[in-house]
Amino acid sequence: MPNWLLSAAPRAAACELYCFPHGGGTAAEYLRWARGLRTARVHAVQLPGRVPRLHEDVPGSMRELVEAFVTEVPLATGPFAFFGHSLGALFAYEVTRALAAASRPLPDRLVVSGFRAPHLPHPDMQIHRLPDDELLDTVARLHDGLPDEVLASAELREMAARALRADYRILETYVWDAGDPLPVPLTVFGGEDDRITPGELEAWAEHTSAGVSVRRFPGGHFYLRERSAPVQRALAAALATVRAAERSTPC
Repeated sequence: MPNWLLSAAPRAAACELYCFPHGGGTAAEYLRWARGLRTARVHAVQLPGRVPRLHEDVPGSMRELVEAFVTEVPLATGPFAFFGHSLGALFAYEVTRALAAASRPLPDRLVVSGFRAPHLPHPDMQIHRLPDDELLDTVARLHDGLPDEVLASAELREMAARALRADYRILETYVWDAGDPLPVPLTVFGGEDDRITPGELEAWAEHTSAGVSVRRFPGGHFYLRERSAPVQRALAAALATVRAAERSTPC
């Protein structure tokens, strides 16, 4: 079975937190949170087409990606929650919808970050069609740069361009299908200096029937890297409020 998850060590009485990566991101970034989130066990989602799954083809659409994840990943039988940043927010949301459609257990909380509500129109930029160098330059301009170690290595630049191209293809071909709001509490995070506006974050309220809270942090699109401690505290607080019906252990 494909290795979708990079998981921290088990913790007694902890909920399971599945973290979905941003476009071009890796699972390792979220695994660093494991030390700070003491009441959750972090499972960082590893997408096909990047380390350590470089030999695998990347699904060509959000629908294909979600179907593969839901089919192949055995989720926790106890309390669990989803967190996703940017493209990962959309991925986590669509996985939750797929679980609901299949009458499977849902996350006790969905936390989405750095992404406008999915029913809103998205810029038609076609970034995934650009040549590698132009693609990397465009993404760097939109999201305040790429790591220096990536830009300095031809091999890493090629790997980054491949991953970003695949992720932007998924994002830029995504079409939202109307459906009922999710019966899942929703927490929305964003950066105060991000291109995503407060209204675009608040519009996520249309996608839940179980309550929503919105919080913005100092910083841009990757505010969660710039000041990770406040973000982790806010995430821990969101998980601590969970009291799932017929479950005795809170996230």
